[in-house]
Amino acid sequence: MPEGGRLVVDVGEKTVGIFRVAGQLYAWENTCAHQGGPVCQGKIIPRVTEVIDDGGESRGFAFDESDLHIVCPWHGFEFNIRTGVHPGRPAARLMSVAVEEAVDGIYVTV
Repeated sequence: MPEGGRLVVDVGEKTVGIFRVAGQLYAWENTCAHQGGPVCQGKIIPRVTEVIDDGGESRGFAFDESDLHIVCPWHGFEFNIRTGVHPGRPAARLMSVAVEEAVDGIYVTV
């Protein structure tokens, strides 16, 4: 799986999304914490942050390429790919799946 890659697979009765970010694999159940949508099939975007100047005025938005998020296609809820946590609601998080890489493939445990 290449850097920035994604693989969504059925494992038993679950669907799992596997992502490679900064050389590490992360795996999540493909169920959004908001309303159960197929979150792992959504867009991958860098986190958007608001740029505030010294006077407290907004100067627009910036993208943080080091903090990639997955956005659920149903309602736009987004989650950090590395942590599975929603940036504005820490209690909303994805269910992690154990993942490991071996010379003969990638393995998940559900």
